[in-house]
Amino acid sequence: MEQSIIRTEYSELMQKSYIDYAMSVIVARALPDVRDGLKPVQRRTLYDMYELGIRFDKPYRKSARIVGDTMGKYHPHGDSSIYEALVVMAQDFKRGLPLVDGHGNFGSIEGDGAAAMRYTEARLQKVTQEAYLADLDKDVVDFVPNFDETEKEPAVLPVKVPNLLINGAEGIAVGMATSIPPHNFAEVIDGVIAYMKNPDINTAEMMTYIQGPDFPTGGIIANKDDLPAIYESGTGKIKIRGKVEIEKGKGGKERMVITEIPYTMIGANIGKFLNDIYNLVETKATTDIVDITNQSSKEGIRIVLDLKKGADIEALENLLYKKTKLEDTFGVNMLAVADGKPETMGLISIIKHHVKFQYEIATRKYQTLLAKEMDKKEIQEGLIRACNVIDLIIEILRGSRNVKDAKACLIEGNTDNIQFKNPSSKIMAQQLHFTERQAQAILEMRLQKLIGLEIEALMKEHDETIENISKYEDILEHRSAMAKVIIKELQSFKKAYGRERRTEIANLKEAVVAEKKIEEQDVVFLMDRFGYAKTVDTSVYERNRETADAENRYVFTCKNTDKICVFTDKGQMHLIKVLDLPYGKFRDKGTPIDNVCNYDSKEESFIYVSSLEEVSTHRLVFGTKQAMLKLVDGAEFVVSKRTTAATKLSEGDEVLTVSTVEENDTLVMCSKKDMFLRIDMEQIPQKKKTAVGVRGMKLGAEDELKNIYVLRDGANKEVEVKGKMIALNRLHVGNRDTKGVKK
Repeated sequence: MEQSIIRTEYSELMQKSYIDYAMSVIVARALPDVRDGLKPVQRRTLYDMYELGIRFDKPYRKSARIVGDTMGKYHPHGDSSIYEALVVMAQDFKRGLPLVDGHGNFGSIEGDGAAAMRYTEARLQKVTQEAYLADLDKDVVDFVPNFDETEKEPAVLPVKVPNLLINGAEGIAVGMATSIPPHNFAEVIDGVIAYMKNPDINTAEMMTYIQGPDFPTGGIIANKDDLPAIYESGTGKIKIRGKVEIEKGKGGKERMVITEIPYTMIGANIGKFLNDIYNLVETKATTDIVDITNQSSKEGIRIVLDLKKGADIEALENLLYKKTKLEDTFGVNMLAVADGKPETMGLISIIKHHVKFQYEIATRKYQTLLAKEMDKKEIQEGLIRACNVIDLIIEILRGSRNVKDAKACLIEGNTDNIQFKNPSSKIMAQQLHFTERQAQAILEMRLQKLIGLEIEALMKEHDETIENISKYEDILEHRSAMAKVIIKELQSFKKAYGRERRTEIANLKEAVVAEKKIEEQDVVFLMDRFGYAKTVDTSVYERNRETADAENRYVFTCKNTDKICVFTDKGQMHLIKVLDLPYGKFRDKGTPIDNVCNYDSKEESFIYVSSLEEVSTHRLVFGTKQAMLKLVDGAEFVVSKRTTAATKLSEGDEVLTVSTVEENDTLVMCSKKDMFLRIDMEQIPQKKKTAVGVRGMKLGAEDELKNIYVLRDGANKEVEVKGKMIALNRLHVGNRDTKGVKK
């Protein structure tokens, strides 16, 4: 066989491959289908449970069995994603309508994970069986081959309620994400019925039925007026607040009790919320909170804040809304797969797609039922005719040599191979014209069917079949009749599974916190060699000056409203607000600077620490191991970012020194091979912080700088080299970019 090389443009190949991958993730994994509101993993898990017979009225089965069967047959993407989908479908605090009945530890609202799949058990909820998986045997949806074409799976489940709205959806695809809030079951059913009765209904009219999202955690939606625009466009932001109640305590004190939380606080964010409150107390942003206890249980959320007597409750509420997750934003992006492609849809559009799907599955269902009834009618009519001439049929059967001859007589009236006792019977037999199915049913008929009551039952059954055929034909021929059937079924679901709304919807004033004016004062910044920092009052420092200077690497006075600049060997500058540092006792350990800025002690080391006021009013000299030097105007470091690049470094280079410089200062470079070079600051050019700088000293092979010293005018500095002391201020002042002298 001849081989040939096909030349392809690399960029085109990468583009096509990426698009194929993106569409695979979007359609086959991350986004739900607008028709059933399910992602593929959810759909496959529910269908597998249906196939395994794990119904709501049957015993629970191990989750590991469900996960393994789903992975082996339908979803070969790993057991963790399948089990996670199963767990979420069982959690009533995440889903407005749980689809799986979980038995065992399926996690908690506070972020506790579910037990391993080998310990938990599950089965379908009754509503899932009735509204999500019913009629699968009636050819209502298409079945497609699974990943290895050994099984068939439904392309979509015949869900009879708009699950995309009821349970919402979350998913991150390639270049897009979906975030649909859950809604109230009864309200959504009412909205669908209203649309079916009036397809021209607009969003404002629809919102008289579907008021807004209904989160399983309750809470309050604070921006009611924004909802119409969100439901029209399919995108927007919903503000959610927790519900706060005030209880009377002992001695005239009051308690603030949080009984409902924002939906976005589920999980680890509850712990973060409590930590945020602790921080507000520690930083004295509020002095009204005396104690915090989390009394939440299976009965519900209960976070209790004990308040001091005379506490300003309104101001405290506003502070919590502003500074913690007690008020949060839910970003809405109603994106789903519609007609095979991702589409952002408004409320009406989602319901429109759902109703269209309902008519499709209803049409296929009643076509299947009609075909079955027509088959029954054909057989029933054959049996009724047979009962009327039963003596003739018995004579035909007794006179036949085999089934083939008997069937030929019943269908075609062929009497050639049949012996009749009575010649008139042969004439009557020649007039028989049963169908193939009727003939087969007659041959299989038991003698007990000839009993009078059995014949009456057959006649009654035939009448029911005729009635069903008439009903099904009416439903299929008249859209209004089909709509009545769909609406009746929706109303039965609403009656069985509807519940009261949990989330309140209102227009609430934005929380406003009056910032306490900070009185500006001088404090002393202390930082030890391990990176623990704190501030103390200037009088405290004066009393402990000797100890403070001995124990700390950096000691300087700054304003409490200032910021601290931390320059590192990786060329970064981190900013710390002085107010974020602990202030108080001299013997307090302080806090690691890692906790108050983006400094990473595992990746970088601090080279220079000073106040932003000091840095911004001076020029700074930067020196690196590869002897690159530059001066930078300190005003360039007055930035809002918490971390910024202080200088540009060549590959493998590190910052050795950063220092403020004064007029007449000199700089001494010392290499690992004990080469020294002293130069005037005037020889170092001033550049931007994004520049690399210029070479300060010619280094020999495998040599690099080990120290850079900034000598103040008139200052004396000695260093030890091979057992002898070198006075740096006595070194000859040379020229930049020379080799220096050996010591």
